[in-house]
Amino acid sequence: MPHTPPMTIEETESWIRIEEGRLFAKSWTPRVPGIEGLAPILLFHDSLGCVELWRSFPKALAQATGRRVIAYDRLGFGRSDPYPGQSGSDFIAKEAQYVVPRLCEQLDVRTFIACGHSVGGGMAVETAARFPTRCLALVTIAAQAFVEEKTREGIRIAQREFEDPAQLARVAKYHGDKARWAVDTWTWTWLSPEFANWSLDEPLAAVRCPVLAVHGDQDEYGSNEQARRIAAGRGTAYILPETGHVPHREQEKRLVDVIHRFLESLGPLRR
Repeated sequence: MPHTPPMTIEETESWIRIEEGRLFAKSWTPRVPGIEGLAPILLFHDSLGCVELWRSFPKALAQATGRRVIAYDRLGFGRSDPYPGQSGSDFIAKEAQYVVPRLCEQLDVRTFIACGHSVGGGMAVETAARFPTRCLALVTIAAQAFVEEKTREGIRIAQREFEDPAQLARVAKYHGDKARWAVDTWTWTWLSPEFANWSLDEPLAAVRCPVLAVHGDQDEYGSNEQARRIAAGRGTAYILPETGHVPHREQEKRLVDVIHRFLESLGPLRR
């Protein structure tokens, strides 16, 4: 069987302007005929994530699916501007409400596939719920659909670990002087009494597109029930064996294949 060479992926960087500051974004675009007609994939990063921490996953996803993949640093993370103050307990819903429309407008995105990791998965759910005619498919990776004790205990452990300056320095490598804010916002929000009853039940009820919820069976921040609740009546919960909270680094090839097969099953999903 003849070898098929990998397609060329063009990488471009952009700056998105919102009222509070600038957001850094990056796109991976396959140079193949017809790419302009396919809905791109929007990536939403986790609580300490950024574009750079997706590593090779966006390019691999673009290569496998033949779709443009777009990732961006939320305000306060990565190369984006600092967040003005503390984010409220409604920050997950507000990302979909206020940031996604500006991102789509400035990057010429009409319809899309929402894909998010961890809390970014929650933002992808909120996005799918808010834009039912524009979001053609939803993929969550190690996302939380509700607050369970396993999630809170994992965050408590991380909070103690970040008392070590060396651990904070690792975060600062990607977030610069925003690192302390990023860590504190994550831990304080999820451990606060105000956030204890948070869930995605309401936006999930409004999701109208096909859903794939991927979860590692060894995820330290949530049980398999998280993925099952996201997928219930809407799609498929796919449990990755021997995988923790970061499947796109631990099992990149397998994760890309699972997402690719899911999207292939839905047809062309055009703009």
